[in-house]
Amino acid sequence: MSIELTHYLIVGAILFSIGLYMALAKRNVVGILMGIELMFNAVNLTFIAFSRFVESAQPISGHVFVIFIITVAAAEAAVALGLAVLVYRNRETIDVDQINLLRW
Repeated sequence: MSIELTHYLIVGAILFSIGLYMALAKRNVVGILMGIELMFNAVNLTFIAFSRFVESAQPISGHVFVIFIITVAAAEAAVALGLAVLVYRNRETIDVDQINLLRW
């Protein structure tokens, strides 16, 4: 039995579903960020699988997309964790339901 494109797509869909559930169900900022990172990694897996199994004129383009996604994910994680630390210093909680910074 060989591993085909559908196997990678199924694993990517499962990872994306778990990440989406984590991002929507968690009340903790760190848990939400972990869910978003898991969704990014699922998309990276599908890009790499498509670049490996689909014939195209530019086979490296999937890898380039992955590099950009990793860069954006690292920047997003750094900014979001910095904001989480700042909110924790001011509000002493990282529970999303208790953070009401935009209310009067």
